Amino acid sequence: MGLFSPRNRAKKPRRRNGNPLDAYSQAVADAADAVTGSVVHLQVEGKPTPMGQATGSGSGFIFTPDGYALTNSHVVNGARVLKAIYRDGTEAEAEVVGADPDTDIAIVRLPGKHREWAELGDSSALRQGQLVIAIGNPLGFDCTVTTGVISALGRSLRSQSGRLIDDVLQTDAPLNPGNSGGPLVTPDGLVVGINTAVIAGAQGLCFAIASNTAKYVVGEILKYGKVRRSYLGLGAQTIELPQRLRRELKRKTMGAIRVAQMEAGTPAAQAGLAPGDIILSFGGQEVGGVDDLHRLLTAEQLGKKARLEVYREGSVITLTAIPGGRD
Repeated sequence: MGLFSPRNRAKKPRRRNGNPLDAYSQAVADAADAVTGSVVHLQVEGKPTPMGQATGSGSGFIFTPDGYALTNSHVVNGARVLKAIYRDGTEAEAEVVGADPDTDIAIVRLPGKHREWAELGDSSALRQGQLVIAIGNPLGFDCTVTTGVISALGRSLRSQSGRLIDDVLQTDAPLNPGNSGGPLVTPDGLVVGINTAVIAGAQGLCFAIASNTAKYVVGEILKYGKVRRSYLGLGAQTIELPQRLRRELKRKTMGAIRVAQMEAGTPAAQAGLAPGDIILSFGGQEVGGVDDLHRLLTAEQLGKKARLEVYREGSVITLTAIPGGRD
């Protein structure tokens, strides 16, 4: 039999119930069909600078029928004019409702009622290796769909404000400038993340803010106009304790917090903290660094007494602080 005999020819793929797509392609196509109608291209005009008009762009997605949309805080930061472009090419002026730079999440409002919006899913139910779909406007190419998997769960990422964002999703779904603020979606069309960052110079290292974080931020902004957090009002740095001192203090963590400075009249000053103090614990929990303290300074701590264990001049003392809230 010759090389081109029927036995050696590649078989044509079978159509199942008239559908030529395999299961993977069908899942991606269905998710894209379900969500792309909610995705908008955001174009930003900022304040004029000596170098000219500051402009930028990113992505967002509508998550309520009355036009509330989610995006990244860094996409809309400094926006003087914000314009949303829908999939059909129509444009509308958008308004920033609120932003939380500490989690890189912002809410914008689009005019009118909307027939298509995306549903926020439960990011805590994700599994490593699970298929996800990223939708956005990379480099201005509207409603681009890329795919990948959940590479890791529970990552931490430094926000532009300097605080650490916890419970970040890592994915290898390709992202590019302009994808920021777009949805990361499961095959059943639920948004489980907000695409936010890539590692420059790396391949397949992309990150998204978990949808459960977004739900919390949305609730805080829509109810209070901001995300409530408590604060002590001090400048501090993470230090590593000498091994001898760790043994002496019976510390499990290697680090602690050295107080560098304080604002007058702040909860830290009222508690009696002084520059040079080393904070060992807050509210009965050891702190190994500034990030640990940030995690503990939640809205639930507002106005409540918290015990501080402080190492000062060779001995451990106990102070009481009442965390306040920022305006």
